Amino acid sequence: MTPIPLPPDWLIRGAVAAVWLYEGFWCKLLRRQPHEFEVVATVPYFGPRIGTAFLLSLGAAEVAIAVWSLSAFAPIDCAIVQTVLLIALNSNGLLWARKILHDPAGMIVKNFAFLVLVWVSAGLPDWT
Repeated sequence: MTPIPLPPDWLIRGAVAAVWLYEGFWCKLLRRQPHEFEVVATVPYFGPRIGTAFLLSLGAAEVAIAVWSLSAFAPIDCAIVQTVLLIALNSNGLLWARKILHDPAGMIVKNFAFLVLVWVSAGLPDWT
C-alpha cells in the first residue's frame, strides 16, 4: 500500500499556530470566552482580579507560542513548552474547576489529539 503524504508543512504548522492564536487572542485577550475567566477564578488565591491578570498574561504567551510554532525555530523546544503548558492547564482545570468544566473528558481527548499534531509539526524539516 502506498502511504498517503502528509499535508504541506505550512498547513501543519499553521494549524498548530491557529489553535494557539484562537485560544490566546480570541478567547483570552479579546475576552470572547468568559467561561475561561470563571474557571481560573476557582483557583485558590486567584479570584477574579488575579485570575483576569493571569489569563491576559496567558493569552499573550499563547499568541507568542503561535508565532514560535510558525517560525519552526527550535521546534522540539517549542513542542516541549506546548506539552508542559497544556498538561499544566488541563491538570489545574481538572483539580480546581472540574465541577464547572463543560466536558472534562472531551477536553483531555482534544488536547491529546492536538499534542500529537504539535509533535508532528516538531518533526517537520525547517523552512530552508
